Amino acid sequence: MASSTREEIRAGVRDTWVVGLGLIPLGMAFGLLMTQAGFAWWWTPIFSFIIYAGSMEFLAIGLVLSATGPLSAAVTGLMVNFRHIFYGLTFPRDLISSKLGRAYATYSLTDEGYAIASTTRPRSGARVLTILAACQALWVLPGIAGALLGHAVPDSIQGVEFALTALFIVLAYEALASARDASAVILAAVLAVVATIIVPGNMLMVALLAYFGVMLARYHRPRLDAALRWEVK
Repeated sequence: MASSTREEIRAGVRDTWVVGLGLIPLGMAFGLLMTQAGFAWWWTPIFSFIIYAGSMEFLAIGLVLSATGPLSAAVTGLMVNFRHIFYGLTFPRDLISSKLGRAYATYSLTDEGYAIASTTRPRSGARVLTILAACQALWVLPGIAGALLGHAVPDSIQGVEFALTALFIVLAYEALASARDASAVILAAVLAVVATIIVPGNMLMVALLAYFGVMLARYHRPRLDAALRWEVK
C-alpha cells in the first residue's frame, strides 16, 4: 500500500472519530433494544448490515414485530430515507475508482458520512471509503455490544422500549432548535393524530405520505410556506 494511501486512510479515521463517537451510544441503544424486543443478539448485525439506515433500523423493529406488509415497510423506508437521494447528488463518489468501492459508497452513505465528507472535502477515494467504513464500524460494533449487554439486563427493568421514542423526541427538538420553525413539528404531530384516528393500522405510512405531500406543496408554493411558518425565539 502506497504511503499516500495510508496517509489518506489515517486522515479519514481522524475526520470520522469525533462525529463517530456520537454513533457509539446510539448503536448500543439499538442493540439493547433488539434483545429487549425478543430478538437473538445476532439479529443486530444482520439488521445493521442489511438495512444500515440508523433511525430506519429502530423503526424496523416495530415493523417486524407488528408484521407490517412489504408495501407499507417499503413506503416507510422511502419516506424516512428520501433525503439520501439528494445526498448522492453532491457526495464525492466520483473520487472512487473501483466499481466495488463505488457500490459500497452508495450502500453505506449515511447522514454522518455525508456530513463529514461535506465539511472535510476529501481528495481521494481511499479517504472517502475510510470515512464510510469507520462510520459503519462505529455503528455495528457498539450495536453488537449493546445486544450482548441486553441479555444481561433483567427483564424486570422497564422503559427500555422507550428508547426509540426518546431518540425521535431528541431529533425533533434538535431540528426545531436549528430551524426555529415550530410548524413542521406541529404539522407532523397533527397528521400523526389524524392518521391514527382514520387508519390506525397504517398510521405511520399514511402520516409520512401526508407530511411529504405538504412539504412538497410548501416547497412549490412560497406563499403557503410563509403562511404556515411559525418562528419561535
